[in-house]
Order: sequence, then C-alpha cells, then structure tokens
Amino acid sequence: MIKMKSKSKGFTLLELMIVIIIIGVLASLAVPTYIRARQRAYKAEALVVLAGIRQSEYRYYLGNDIYTATLSQLDFDPAQDVTGTQHYGYAASGVTASAFVITATRNSVDGGDGTSTVTINQDGTLGGTHP
Repeated sequence: MIKMKSKSKGFTLLELMIVIIIIGVLASLAVPTYIRARQRAYKAEALVVLAGIRQSEYRYYLGNDIYTATLSQLDFDPAQDVTGTQHYGYAASGVTASAFVITATRNSVDGGDGTSTVTINQDGTLGGTHP
C-alpha cells in the first residue's frame, strides 16, 4: 500500500475569512464599550477637579468673606491637578457673596463634543448636560 503525502500546509482561504469575521464582530462589540468607559473616566476626572475647586472656593471664602469668579485667585490649579491632556475647561459663574456654580465644559480633545457640561455648586449639588 502506498501512502500519499498530504500537500496541505497552512490555512485555507475560508478558514482565514472566518477568523477575520470573528475578529470583526468582537471589535464591533469592544470598541463602543471602550469609548463609553473612556468617557466615564473623563467625567470622573472632571468631578475630582470640580470638588477640588469647590474646596478651594471655601478656603477663599474663609479668608475673604466672599466667593471669587476668578479661578486663578484660588489656591487650586486644575491644569496642575490633571496629568496629561486636560479634557475639560473650568469656569465659575453665578458667583455672589454666598453662592457659586463651577462648570466643567468638555472640550473637543480625544473625541469630546465640546458642549457637554458638569456643574457643582456651593452645596455640592451636581448637574450639567454630560451623559
């Protein structure tokens, strides 16, 4: 009896196409989840910075009996608190002698929409339009 050698070495085109389709399906599921997780991380970054600005406003109030609308007068610098790219811009609004609102606005870096906001007031109440 004569044995024939198999000339099949490697993968067939069909096998390669099935692998490519499986990778495509997995990527289509993973990428949106990754993007949402990244956006949640950026929002968490904004909340940490807003809390720092709020505490700094309190310290400013203790020394001056008034809140400030100028964040550069505070002892907290958001640009130094965030390592790497800053994903939000911060501003004070509605500042009176007894109240303030700090707004973090998402910029367009790393896929941001440039319009979403997260706010915090003197009582620590959160608001804004960020999903």
